Amino acid sequence: MKKLNTHSPFKKIIIFENDDFIIINKPQHISTLEDRNSSMNVLKWARAYFRDAKVCHRLDKNTTGILAIAKNDTFYKYFSMLLEQRSVTKIYHALVEGDQNIKELELNNPIYASSGRSKINLLKGKPSLTLVSTIERYKKHSLLACMPFTGRMHQIRVHLANYGLPIIGDEHYGGKNLFLSEIKNNYKLSKNEEEKPLMGRLALHAVAIQFEDRNGEIMKLTAPYPKDLQAAIRQLEKNKH
Repeated sequence: MKKLNTHSPFKKIIIFENDDFIIINKPQHISTLEDRNSSMNVLKWARAYFRDAKVCHRLDKNTTGILAIAKNDTFYKYFSMLLEQRSVTKIYHALVEGDQNIKELELNNPIYASSGRSKINLLKGKPSLTLVSTIERYKKHSLLACMPFTGRMHQIRVHLANYGLPIIGDEHYGGKNLFLSEIKNNYKLSKNEEEKPLMGRLALHAVAIQFEDRNGEIMKLTAPYPKDLQAAIRQLEKNKH
């Protein structure tokens, strides 16, 4: 099936493309699949670019980063098999509060999903595993690498929140917004000015993916940080000491 619109803005977020699949860097504020609150979503966008496109997995609306899209049924079924076999490695970066020194922490409480929300439930929950390590420590915050080995809804968000480390900006699971006044010494607001958070969403980014394609080649792909996360980390670095 030929591409339909090579001038689509969708083309700007493509990281890699071949005859089987497309890897994109999903922007914030756009759902992966149909969203009753918006006429636009990744699937609709992808099918305007390539008619037979199928999204292979999901990212939350305000989570940015790597997303795999199949261009044919054969690859869609193949990637689904890889997910079932846990043969797809995904790495997410998350900003959390506190100076955290974490090395390969296993978060494995079972997760139960209902009505668009997830929670830890030892009786009803499905087995879930997330491996967490600290990448960078700032004065009052930390950047974590999170590797989910299962694919439960909101898995990283729920596991971190349950451990006492809700993601910055994740209001659903107890995360607080990040304000410059909290990290910059002698920061002063202008009179009658209301301070806005450095990020207006949860600070979670799907940064990398690794899997073996149908030809046996190991695919290792990364997605650059979006501008808002770059800016937040830049401020944290500047005010680190």
